[in-house]
Amino acid sequence: MRKLFRNFYLFLAIAMLALLVGACGAPAADTAADAATGSDTASGESAAAETDSSDGDVFIDFWHIQNQSPEINQDAVDRFMADNPSVDVEVSVLQNDPYKTKIKVAMGAGNPPCVFLTWGGGPLYEYVKAGQAVDLTPYMDADNYKDRFVPASLSNVTFDGKIWGVPVENSAIAVFWYNKNIFDEYGLTPPATWDELMTVAETLKENGIIPFALANKTKWTSSMYYMYLVDRLGGPEVFAKAATRTGGSFEDPVFVQAGEMIQEMVNNGYFNEGFNGLDYDTGQSRQLLYSGKAAMELMGNWQLSTMRSENPEFEADSLSFFPFPAVEGGAGDPSNVVGTVGDNYYSVSSACPYPDQAFEMITYLIDDESIPLRAANGRIPPVKGFESDDPALQEIIDLIGSAASVQLWYDQYLPPELGEVHKDTMQSLFGLEITPEEAATAQEEATANFYDE
Repeated sequence: MRKLFRNFYLFLAIAMLALLVGACGAPAADTAADAATGSDTASGESAAAETDSSDGDVFIDFWHIQNQSPEINQDAVDRFMADNPSVDVEVSVLQNDPYKTKIKVAMGAGNPPCVFLTWGGGPLYEYVKAGQAVDLTPYMDADNYKDRFVPASLSNVTFDGKIWGVPVENSAIAVFWYNKNIFDEYGLTPPATWDELMTVAETLKENGIIPFALANKTKWTSSMYYMYLVDRLGGPEVFAKAATRTGGSFEDPVFVQAGEMIQEMVNNGYFNEGFNGLDYDTGQSRQLLYSGKAAMELMGNWQLSTMRSENPEFEADSLSFFPFPAVEGGAGDPSNVVGTVGDNYYSVSSACPYPDQAFEMITYLIDDESIPLRAANGRIPPVKGFESDDPALQEIIDLIGSAASVQLWYDQYLPPELGEVHKDTMQSLFGLEITPEEAATAQEEATANFYDE
């Protein structure tokens, strides 16, 4: 199994460096909805256990996390059921991080939903190797359906030459979202270099404004700084070689330097207090932006649709963004981005008695009626030829299209066990509980142990 994982991550590294270059149109993810707790993860009937409903001959349960705009998926499901009256679909909308726990528990208990959301990469690969997902290749090949999508969007869900998920939600990359009115008030302009960004941060702090909003209770939010700094300092090869065990190490000086730069920001007071206890899913970091207490937040471009839903006035009057700046002297290409060209995918569990109907339902989520709804909500559908009349969305599309490399989120690239180690070390690093050297060593030792080195 370790060898299988190693081979997969080596393939994924190659795919990230080759397929993702120049992708000109793709998708964006969102956060979630009604809170789900660990206590209810085993409750509710799965497709495997529930084969009939009172209204139809076929029952499909469907879990997703698009809580900011659940009506988009619901509209697609309603149209599917209208066209297929013998099928009954039950939709569950969950919050981002509770969903991650719930799907793990459901898979482990053998009662997953028919259709489930995935980010691809390591977590999905684990389900594939355990026989818990349906090979969608025959469906994707039928009538050349896969040709509908940007090729790079399929790389995160393609293992051993087979396709295991359908890209739906959008292309997502991390950028700095900022309050342009605050920038104007203090005569600031979007920085092009790291030193310029730190100068902006110092000016904001001197004027009583929190430079960077951060809600890091769920740990992945802080990782964006680290991933970008590693890429800017050393290029994508440094992480790829360490992750695939092809001559690299997580104790490389680049990882340590990235940690040092982060802790300098923390020590300078550039983040809000108590960030490790705040929850991004419930909007605690965004509230700092809405209230004018903070000026910037590094976040994926799902931020646009989230803010458009939560606070349309702020999104229209105050919100703008700029790409992660270059680091002077770094080996990484400043055009590189961190994210994915296929953020949220939908897969079919092998426990589902009705894979044909489940796959057909998924196609409604990204059909010609759904695409305009997703685009209007601030998302970038991962289909070929997509262009947006929304200037912000088109700028994101252009950033992805011009990127020399797209670094997949570490916690989605790595095997789940190592992804958790990464997130834990990030929270501790930002919390000044460990040194940059200790963070690097923790990741390297965990990776070496995982591969039995």
